[in-house]
Amino acid sequence: MTARLDKRFADLKQNNRAAFVAYIMASDPDHETCFDILRQLPAAGADVIELGFPFSDPMADGVSVQKAARRALKAGGSLRKTLDLVTRFRAHDKDTPIILMGYANPVEQFGHTRFAEEAHKAGVDGAIIVDLPPEEDAPLRMALSPHDLSLIRLATPTTNDERLKTVLDGVSGFIYYVAVAGVTGAKAAVADHVGAAVERLKRATSLPIAVGFGVREPEAARAIALTADAVVVGSAIVGEIANGASEKAVERVLRKVKQLSDAVHTAREVEGKSP
Repeated sequence: MTARLDKRFADLKQNNRAAFVAYIMASDPDHETCFDILRQLPAAGADVIELGFPFSDPMADGVSVQKAARRALKAGGSLRKTLDLVTRFRAHDKDTPIILMGYANPVEQFGHTRFAEEAHKAGVDGAIIVDLPPEEDAPLRMALSPHDLSLIRLATPTTNDERLKTVLDGVSGFIYYVAVAGVTGAKAAVADHVGAAVERLKRATSLPIAVGFGVREPEAARAIALTADAVVVGSAIVGEIANGASEKAVERVLRKVKQLSDAVHTAREVEGKSP
């Protein structure tokens, strides 16, 4: 729910910390291994979880996430099974916000009303539908709103002031700033450029600003955490699943999350700064 997101960001702000947002793909590399990763993400330092639901044409994603989607689909992953993972997670964790991230086609097939009802029942807090522009998302927003679920929108380096007004109209939860032009994981985010963009967004909205796409290493995550309210990492995390023996995938993913979350959580202590 939006309330769970609001509380998490408020608590972190009070402690002068940015949030670390970890993205994984549901059912990657298989359903049970994914759940093992999912349930341990908060202990490894994830403040918010983005859980991707697999789709056969992930047009906004780079190679790592594309491969994750293929592995998930091969393992029988679906939007229904993604919601099942959230339900199981909520039996152990009532506090960590979970955002579903994916593409419009599976949601359309599911049906907006059913998607909203089932997401609420499972314990989802919101959704990012990367290929659904503001001009076309009103039916989904209307379905999500009675359940206090956020529809989170993307801003990019090419979002001008006029377009930003449209992006911010009716949005809740947080704003996801795409730090680089292109697909996930294709380029590295530049902290100086990100800082200026975050300041511009903060002048336009009081919502938290989360920065993702192109954040792969602790050094970059630490630098972005000085100005952003949250740092999102996806490709570098899901890439660990394919990077060696499958039985060690959980260990590799959680180790990477710990490295990145530590960098984000300590960034302002090291620099002695507030955003």
